[in-house]
Amino acid sequence: MNLELLEALESIEKEKGVSREVLLQAIEAALVSAYKRHFTTALGGVQNVSVEIDRETGQIDVFAHKTVVEQLEDERTEISLVEAKAMDPRYQLEDEVFERVTPKNFGRIAAQTAKQVVVQRIREAERGIIYESFLDKEDDIITGLVQRWEQKNLLIDLGKTEAILPPAEQMPNEIYKQGERIKVYVMEVKRTTKGPQIFVSRNHSGLLKRLFELEVPEIYDGTVEIKSVSREAGQRSKIAVSSRDSNVDPVGACVGPKGVRVQNVVNELKGEKIDIVKWDEDPEKYVANALSPSKVTSVLIREANKVASVVVPDYQLSLAIGKEGQNARLAAKLTNWKIDIKSESQAAEAVKESQPVVEEEEVIVEDLVEEVDDVLIDEEVEAVDDGVEEERSE
Repeated sequence: MNLELLEALESIEKEKGVSREVLLQAIEAALVSAYKRHFTTALGGVQNVSVEIDRETGQIDVFAHKTVVEQLEDERTEISLVEAKAMDPRYQLEDEVFERVTPKNFGRIAAQTAKQVVVQRIREAERGIIYESFLDKEDDIITGLVQRWEQKNLLIDLGKTEAILPPAEQMPNEIYKQGERIKVYVMEVKRTTKGPQIFVSRNHSGLLKRLFELEVPEIYDGTVEIKSVSREAGQRSKIAVSSRDSNVDPVGACVGPKGVRVQNVVNELKGEKIDIVKWDEDPEKYVANALSPSKVTSVLIREANKVASVVVPDYQLSLAIGKEGQNARLAAKLTNWKIDIKSESQAAEAVKESQPVVEEEEVIVEDLVEEVDDVLIDEEVEAVDDGVEEERSE
């Protein structure tokens, strides 16, 4: 049985990827419990024992740990100095002696225990391997097959395990078909008693970013950088890109020849529209770019309250704002600026309405200046009159 055990463990190591040494250590620990449960009661109590499995022959031995003492009081845990020296003259007081106490019928119990431990440890080890492998994939994308629904959660088959796609992370209006291959973004990997739990998303902005990294070599090698992403999953997204190489157009690199690269991402996201804009250090240019595809006449930046006032041609107003404000909303998220959009006619009207107020203020100022001048003149006249009267009196 011992050689068969070693051969079985070697096969398990090759097939399951579970270390033979890990399994042997687990079996040794389990055999300690089995020995105490079946044999130490008959011996009058629990002994301090260990089990060793020979890595070459598979021979199983049980050893009782006993302390060398001058006067023997408990033979279960102690051994006299005389007995110890009979075993090995080098033993001294307080040394620990390992005495072989393997029962004759321990092989049957060992076989049963080993089987149970191996099955359990294989499960635990496989869970540990799965956890470690997917832990490295957090904030990355993986491909899986749509498997089944559990309540409102969608389970994605990843091969060795399943991932959970919660309702809040599913794309609106996306229909998932059993057996369909989809890419998902790994948000979190948790270790639980039932194995690793992998939570994934289809509407996370990280999914869009990783998809472009897969499709655009310039992003993968660092030549082009994704500066910001704003997304309303299933409908529309915007990404801002910049290039570290002046010879590389970041927008063109992401679009690809004849739009192939961006189209692959759009197809993966079931037709979600994607605007690729150029990032700029100048907030005026950046905000103008972010409102693509609309044209912008001017941008006024107010740093104090983080507001960008944008003027667009009249015929571009609805395009700049977008359906239900979507384009402006995504641009605001992308740039982290609050964007106030007006058409040219609205801006002109606003200036015209504010003009009378300015003129009125100018009139008020002029009146105040005249009043001040009058007061100063009156004071000067009075001062002159007083001086003349003083001269006459002298």
